[in-house]
Amino acid sequence: MASTSRTWTGRGRGRGRGSGSGSSSLPPPPSTLPLIIEEFFIIVYEDPLVKKELPKKFADYLDGKEPAKVYLRAADCGPRLWTVEVLFDGQGRMYLDKGWEKFAIAHGVDFGWFVHFKYEGDDVLTVKVFDGTMCRRYYYSDDEDTDDESDDDVKPCIHPL
Repeated sequence: MASTSRTWTGRGRGRGRGSGSGSSSLPPPPSTLPLIIEEFFIIVYEDPLVKKELPKKFADYLDGKEPAKVYLRAADCGPRLWTVEVLFDGQGRMYLDKGWEKFAIAHGVDFGWFVHFKYEGDDVLTVKVFDGTMCRRYYYSDDEDTDDESDDDVKPCIHPL
């Protein structure tokens, strides 16, 4: 059996075919893509009932259209919207302020919990809550009232476990 030898003419190892000229089908680098911030999370490190700072990138995303309030909707707790005032500190930071306490109490938010937000547009944020075991908490509501402006009492969403 005759042995054959090959002559390698390419440069580099495993880099594909061609000399590198021509068009590429690769997507543009991330720095050239538009910034769309629609999902983010916070971890509750301090008192769960005090105002909560949202990520700076989300505040930057809303630059020029800062809402005075947002509406929180628990992902699986019916159509109820929780009105929460928003505070901007003038240094690019955004906080959930008055109204956050009611939402946090109703959903049992505690130290070390992970709260996931999805921006739906029109100042609505859908919220998912994960407890200290990093498992998602599911809630349901038997409350037909979706207007929390008239409620003085907190009507909690119910965790089935």
